[in-house]
Amino acid sequence: MIIECKNCNKKFNVNDKLIPLDGRQIKCGSCNHSWHFVIEKPLEETIIVKEETTIIKNEDLRLDQTENKKNFELPTKIQDKNKTSKKDSNFKNDIKNQKSNNFFSYLLVSIISFIALIIVVDTLKTPLISLFPGLEIILFNLFETLKDVKLFIIDLT
Repeated sequence: MIIECKNCNKKFNVNDKLIPLDGRQIKCGSCNHSWHFVIEKPLEETIIVKEETTIIKNEDLRLDQTENKKNFELPTKIQDKNKTSKKDSNFKNDIKNQKSNNFFSYLLVSIISFIALIIVVDTLKTPLISLFPGLEIILFNLFETLKDVKLFIIDLT
């Protein structure tokens, strides 16, 4: 059975056996609104609910035995299914924005990785040259090219 909070319109799926015929005091787990709920007589028509619902077990409910009334509070982890449709449309827009941002993310990661490689090669320049003697000319040309690129960028600004 689906119970809707009269205050915040949250919907909860509750086992029918937890609510007696004369009703019971119910407290919303989301907004803490309390009201007396009575089971309505079922309609003759069959209603098909396409939403995915969660069944609340008896041990998930918090019982309160005050003033000879049985109160229980619905857990807050159950979310309103109506809000998911709005989230789905926002999610589709986010995916479109994410695709355009992916290129720049990859570009940024590539630039940072290249800079890190240059720093590592510069740090280990002397041991690398002793292992590979022909590498000295290549590293010298690489560092001169990087200095030229730096001067070019400075001239642009």
